[in-house]
Amino acid sequence: MAANANRPALIALTALAPISWGSTYAVTTELLPADRPLFTGVMRALPAGLLLLALARVLPRGAWWGKAAVLGALNIGAFFPLLFLSAYRLPGGMAAVVGSVGPLFVAGLAALLLGDRPTLRTLLTGIAAALGVSLVVLKAAGALDAVGVLAALAATASMSTGTVLTKRWGRPDGVGPLALTAWQLTAGGLLIVPVALLVEGAPPALDGRAVGGYLYLALANTAVAYWLWFRGIGRLSATQVTFLGPLSPLTAAVIGWAALGQSLTPVQVAGMVLAFGATVFGQLGPRGGRPAPADQSRRARSRPASRPSPAGPRSRRGCRG
Repeated sequence: MAANANRPALIALTALAPISWGSTYAVTTELLPADRPLFTGVMRALPAGLLLLALARVLPRGAWWGKAAVLGALNIGAFFPLLFLSAYRLPGGMAAVVGSVGPLFVAGLAALLLGDRPTLRTLLTGIAAALGVSLVVLKAAGALDAVGVLAALAATASMSTGTVLTKRWGRPDGVGPLALTAWQLTAGGLLIVPVALLVEGAPPALDGRAVGGYLYLALANTAVAYWLWFRGIGRLSATQVTFLGPLSPLTAAVIGWAALGQSLTPVQVAGMVLAFGATVFGQLGPRGGRPAPADQSRRARSRPASRPSPAGPRSRRGCRG
């Protein structure tokens, strides 16, 4: 009962992550040096990872060195450069449209890796979310770039795979979401560093506005947001978490209208309503999905041992799975 009562609050806190990510575009265009997406990726991930690592004071052990590297590459190291590449090469919000099919990617991967078979309701909700986002951000002008489309698809597949594997692997005993987030951000940031140096060269000179922008991206937009995101993955189903993703382009559209003077057409407003409705509807599925392995072990340790019945093993009828 307590877990169900806390579930709306958990969803709301997890939703703060994509809402925060929706501010990335405005911060990048208004405060940061132009045409330095890889350097921006490094400044988002690595300082945040090192800060959380200092707070958690826990390093991976055994197989988790490899798992942390894989998750860091999928969720951060590969995702950031691919996302920026697609955004630079695709017209309008096409990168966001391609990214909005993330729930469908996750639904398929969850069926393969978690044994969670997607329902027709999940698939239709995912299609509705993608359609709503496309109405909000897609512009008619401009030809599609094959490299940009492939980069957007690869970014979506990378983040979706990382989300499902984060759910499948859970966390080691005694390790909280703060440490898991620190491992991934640090590994992903270190992966981007050599690519940024090779492609963009030495870091640019920074003024006060840029420093403030990078501080915001590293602290609120990355350290706090990704901690909330991975915390949510550990307690909700992978599909539920990824259905919160459309909140990012919706937030970007609202910020553009409220702070940057951009207009919203009736079609865009209708798309926002559709995408937001799909996001809410996506949270009404099975409660919590498959628990993470770390959660399973904690529940097993906290469950009191029962005495064997003289009549033999107890019936499992009526027990909650």
